[in-house]
Amino acid sequence: MSQHAEALERWIRSAFVEINTELEERYFAQADRARVIGTGDALKRTLAEEGHALISALLAEGNTGDGFQSAFGVLGNVGMYLAALRRHELTNPAREEKSPFPQASALALHVGASLGMAPRFATSHLATHNRARAGVRKSFTRLCDEFLFIDENTRAIVLLQQSADALTRIVHLGVSSPVADVMFEAAKRSLEEVIRCNTRLLARLDVERFFYSVRPYYKPYRVGRQEYRGANAGDFAGINELDLLLGLCRANDPYYAQLLVDKMLFMLPADQARLRECMTHTSLLDELLGLMDAHRHCDWFQRNARAYLEVCDLFGRYAAQHHDGLVMRFIAEPAARLDAGSLQDITASGPPLPVLLNALAVLRDLRLGAPRTDLLTRHHDLARLRCAVADRGEAAHGDAASTQSERART
Repeated sequence: MSQHAEALERWIRSAFVEINTELEERYFAQADRARVIGTGDALKRTLAEEGHALISALLAEGNTGDGFQSAFGVLGNVGMYLAALRRHELTNPAREEKSPFPQASALALHVGASLGMAPRFATSHLATHNRARAGVRKSFTRLCDEFLFIDENTRAIVLLQQSADALTRIVHLGVSSPVADVMFEAAKRSLEEVIRCNTRLLARLDVERFFYSVRPYYKPYRVGRQEYRGANAGDFAGINELDLLLGLCRANDPYYAQLLVDKMLFMLPADQARLRECMTHTSLLDELLGLMDAHRHCDWFQRNARAYLEVCDLFGRYAAQHHDGLVMRFIAEPAARLDAGSLQDITASGPPLPVLLNALAVLRDLRLGAPRTDLLTRHHDLARLRCAVADRGEAAHGDAASTQSERART
């Protein structure tokens, strides 16, 4: 890492955090916590000027790093700076045709293009690639609720990646493999832990602090003339690998394919490659359905189909918990208490809140395999597979009862 890149890194981890924290405390102490303009103007100027000086020096250097990690770190740091400027209303895409911070935009565009990523900070910068120094990871503020959100979100992402890794190994062995049980069990354990992470987050995260002091840093902002949506917790390949490998979502579904296209540049290059490869695989559900008529009474089919359904059920529980618990409680409900003027620009992902909530409900129902007349889910196919497993279970129970009865008679 160059001297100028290290200087920006140190600032992001120190003065940047302290200024943001002080501003958040001032906003939160107001009667109207959504009011940002006109509060802490001197601090905002300091934030903008100190960051500008460091970024200008790095831009003039013309060397953004000596490898992926360094360049990726620079992209995250300049992105966090722009996100903070957006949060404090020093920039707002609704009132601008281009970013008022051309040096930061130029650096972000340079590094983003070289990495093959969107030129803004991504979820991975604060999650899977958020390198700790002496036990402290990067953040926007020192607020305990932000640390809680970052840590539990990162744990959930890592666990979902582990579950996806396990299912990917089944693809190369075949769903009929006698050792698929190891991978199904690993996927189940990881999903159970994800649900526990979300349960902790629901219990401990303060709704008001999250809504007013954490969420606003994830808003859209302009880089140059282009507006880029906010970082999203789902911007990693693992969650979509689970969708596709389980067969609950399909890459040839126009709705879901558009989602994949929209998020691709917000993911790490390695994740982009994983997702592209995953899109070429036959799903485990389709593989099981293709084997069902000829092999439904075989022990291996019953065992692996049952394990597959257990993973699906856990994944559906996670999806419902995320939407009905986290999204509704921490975004939709507090937003409903705002006046009409404050509702503008409320979501991190860009679209109006009702549009966002509807899109997230669609994803939840796809992952649940829920019955919907307006949406093509795998509800019918999952029901067929459940019947095949249930029929064998009932038959086995009947055979055992008959044997027991015969023994009693003799």
